[in-house]
Amino acid sequence: MQNRLALTFILITVTLDAIGIGLIFPVMPDLIQSVTHGDLSQAAIWGGILSTSYAVMQFLFGPIIGAASDRYGRRPILLVSLLIMGVDYLVLAMAPTIWLLLLGRVVAGIAAATYATATAYIADITPPEERGRRFGLIGACFGIGFVAGPLLGGLLSTIHLHAPFYAAAALAFANLALGFFVLPETVTDATRRPFSLARANPLGALRAVSRLPALRRILLTFLILGIAMNVYPAIWAYYGQARFGWDSRMIGISLAVYGVSFAVGQALLVGPLIRRFGEHRAAHYGMWVDITTLAGLGLVTHGAAALILTPITALGGVVTPALQALASRSVSADAQGELQGVLSSLNAIAMITAPLVMTSVFSAFTAPGAPVFAPGAPFLVASALMVLCLILHVTTPKSVTPAS
Repeated sequence: MQNRLALTFILITVTLDAIGIGLIFPVMPDLIQSVTHGDLSQAAIWGGILSTSYAVMQFLFGPIIGAASDRYGRRPILLVSLLIMGVDYLVLAMAPTIWLLLLGRVVAGIAAATYATATAYIADITPPEERGRRFGLIGACFGIGFVAGPLLGGLLSTIHLHAPFYAAAALAFANLALGFFVLPETVTDATRRPFSLARANPLGALRAVSRLPALRRILLTFLILGIAMNVYPAIWAYYGQARFGWDSRMIGISLAVYGVSFAVGQALLVGPLIRRFGEHRAAHYGMWVDITTLAGLGLVTHGAAALILTPITALGGVVTPALQALASRSVSADAQGELQGVLSSLNAIAMITAPLVMTSVFSAFTAPGAPVFAPGAPFLVASALMVLCLILHVTTPKSVTPAS
């Protein structure tokens, strides 16, 4: 019963994190313009800086916070993170300058790095054979937040420009109160590991957890997968407008279709697929789905076809939790937080890299002097990256020995 309450808290935390991020998306352009007194194009530049700073902090602090949770416990790290996030949203709501907004996003990026701790907590309370399914539930929570956050943010912004920030703060504080009462500690003296800054920095942690050749391949696959799948947030809005002539309303609807499909797939398909095929084969089949659907989105010329393909992408959602489960099996109990911190950093690298790569490809194939008009070219690049993931995956041993 206690584990069930703890799992519920973790899933709520991940959902509220995603909602909190999405809540502020609709108002950021107006908020940036109000504090900079600039136009929309200048706001877009600052928006990119704020997003990049957020991802960089996740890259730097994911392993540090993950390793700290291996030493000091998951409970204090998660609860302190929620407290910091709540305060940070209040600061963002009242920020009078762009520099305070930037500081707020930096702090938010650090606090959001505790996603690694949440994932490590799941690994602590879950048998290895069930971890893939539960990692899929985390993905489902992100999908729910991906849909609900912007919708709530848009509605709240009609009340006041700062209302979404106050709502996000309230959610963080409410979840902090819940966690204080229902979240037990899972790190014991038997699994507690001394904190080492040499291992906690991103490069040191990567070296420490990648001693096994098979794990190195899983980590590399995870990174390339992240770059490929971040094609969706990087260029979807531009792609929809250039290829199909969609307006902002239609783009919002299409994103909602994607978010709902992803959440349903993570919640209902990941567990059965992994139980039926095992993590290795489930990831294998999911990669084929990703290769096919990404190539399809790169080639279609009608919006209806893109919307039909979108729910099918949910089948490819099994890849990430399956890889997480394989990686989790390969390290010892006292290094779960460190491993999840490294995965968080790799995801942050993908979040930084993908927009640069995918928007450059999109620009090259949609500019007036482009050799061929191909708004879907970034999806073809992503499909090619998934082929590389597949090659790495099929040449990775199906079983690995836990690190000592």
